[in-house]
Amino acid sequence: MTELEVLRVFCGPDGAGGNRLGVVRDGAAIPDLADRSALAAELGFSETVFLDDAQRGTVDIHTPSVQLPFAGHPLVGLAWLLRSLGRPPRTLRPAAGDVEVGFEGDLTWVRGRAEWVTARRTQRYASAAEVDALPAPPPGEGWLYAWAWRDEGAGLVRARAFPRRGDAVVEDEATGAAALLLTHQLGRSLDVRQGAGSQILTRVHPDGTVSVGGRVCRDVP
Repeated sequence: MTELEVLRVFCGPDGAGGNRLGVVRDGAAIPDLADRSALAAELGFSETVFLDDAQRGTVDIHTPSVQLPFAGHPLVGLAWLLRSLGRPPRTLRPAAGDVEVGFEGDLTWVRGRAEWVTARRTQRYASAAEVDALPAPPPGEGWLYAWAWRDEGAGLVRARAFPRRGDAVVEDEATGAAALLLTHQLGRSLDVRQGAGSQILTRVHPDGTVSVGGRVCRDVP
């Protein structure tokens, strides 16, 4: 029987929000790609991550309809879970490349590159109220990250994410890869408040990489 953990990743300071994540700790138990895709579709979370080699940190990430080379919330969630089990990783290895992991208090960080993020469009709106008023999903096709400044001086952003892939995920509660891409485009560290109550923190590094961090909670049915 598959051992599945369910977490909420990028929870707000009060523990609310967070994007649900399925973690299969023994990925080797489901070696077939079609079976992994079927499980991810059945769960219906934004992403499900399979830990294929705990020692090396090799992982495989799936949405309900596609396989991803990199995604923020699965890597942050898995890193937090492994630390809670007494095995904090220094590196995780999705298909995109080696991802450095760090921990600071209740925050878990992963570090990646904008070119690892699969095609999606960021669109700035005039106000946070305009972002809040968008239907889910907005008209149009393709991945949309809608955002506006809440406080530009402080780097505080209001955002919502719409995959528009045609699967069950109408709106993504918290999206590390999109926050990483926006951070890269703006060239500055951000405090992103996304979805119903999630918080994503980002940092820009001199080598062009971006760190994405946040809090993780176990999901309680």
